[in-house]
Amino acid sequence: MTRHALLLFCGILLLLIAAPAAASQILTGVSCDPTPPLLPGGHQHMVAQYTIIPSGSTTFPKGHNLQMQTDLVSAQWTIQVIVDGNNAALQTASGSAVFVNGAILSYPTNHDLSFTVTIDGTVPPAGTGTVTLLNMTELDNTGFPVPGSQSLITEPVAGAGSGPAPGLTPIPTLTPPAVTPVATATRSPGFPAPLGIAAVALAGLAWAGRRTL
Repeated sequence: MTRHALLLFCGILLLLIAAPAAASQILTGVSCDPTPPLLPGGHQHMVAQYTIIPSGSTTFPKGHNLQMQTDLVSAQWTIQVIVDGNNAALQTASGSAVFVNGAILSYPTNHDLSFTVTIDGTVPPAGTGTVTLLNMTELDNTGFPVPGSQSLITEPVAGAGSGPAPGLTPIPTLTPPAVTPVATATRSPGFPAPLGIAAVALAGLAWAGRRTL
């Protein structure tokens, strides 16, 4: 191995050793009130529980963060960290996105770590299809997403699709009635008009002649 290749190999090895290993956030439960499907414009309450499975020397890398986002309008957040079954750090926030500092999730691996995410907000009035209640991604110390760390919770919206809106009766398609063609009147057989007029005139002359006699 050349000196240049050896230096390159050592540099990569040092980066791998120095880089903190990503933790795994395992979704263990979700509850919604009211239950899905979501009502457009209605209030929605959601609680999601996560367990952290460490893959390094701590439960979560201190230099990493959790980015959480939601489609709910005017969202209110509560993130409760639980260590060995006891409540520990508590973080509250508002808005469509929140960042959780990895320092409040970092403990020695001999501790059991979990956390709950509670979100209260309003379902978008014009929501169709599905609404994302929680989109969570782990970011590394450079701010880039950690591959495979995304956790996505979506729920369907009531009335989504191409059908009629709830409470409305679809208007039936009307078929125009069949039109019966009007039969063409058939003229009774007789003399053509000029001949008929001449015959009437001759009959009148004959009657007048009889009266004169």
